[in-house]
Amino acid sequence: MLKITYFGHSCFLIEGNQGKVIIDPFLSGNPHVKVKPEEIVVDAILVSHGHQDHLGDAIEISKKNKAPIIGIFELVRYCEKNGATLTKEMNIGGSANYNFGEVTLIPALHSSSAPDGTYTGSPCGFIIQMERKNFYFAGDTGLSMEMKLTGELYNIDVAFLPIGGHYTMGPADAATAVEFLKPKLAIPMHYNTFPEIKQDPADFEDKVGDLAKVKVMAFGETFEL
Repeated sequence: MLKITYFGHSCFLIEGNQGKVIIDPFLSGNPHVKVKPEEIVVDAILVSHGHQDHLGDAIEISKKNKAPIIGIFELVRYCEKNGATLTKEMNIGGSANYNFGEVTLIPALHSSSAPDGTYTGSPCGFIIQMERKNFYFAGDTGLSMEMKLTGELYNIDVAFLPIGGHYTMGPADAATAVEFLKPKLAIPMHYNTFPEIKQDPADFEDKVGDLAKVKVMAFGETFEL
């Protein structure tokens, strides 16, 4: 049985029988998050790009758990230099097997730099395969035709999609992404953390219509897949 917890913004915890992974652990400074970084217990940390609202507490969590940070080469090298216990460098199109499952890095249309301005390579999204389920985590991205190819290559069970606009896709483009990706379930993310990305997720749900089921998760909510 797989469990998904939404901490807010773009941060999710996925728990399976083979391990636990946290994605884009922006906890400290996130107004919607009640859990503290030191309370997180995971086997790996996936980071889509270097911006503070995604890199977040990844290095601290890596140190506490002796867990690898998985992501783009330049980003994980930055994390290594700044104290991460373990790193697993990858790049777009690459796949690797871990105890919890398989990770493939896919393109994202965005930018990427660390809080101190260091260039941290290309942004990315992830295909995460755990217990015969395929998760698509878009990261911060605009709509692209790459999503159509991704939908054709992978039988996507759950798609995590940004809907906040301003920095990423808004609800309309995210609904088109659902049409391209053809997931069984779509979960909106990256909205209502800052004034610039204020959105009503019901608008996204309405625009998706019959294309897929939509699960609007409350901050801190957990559900079983």
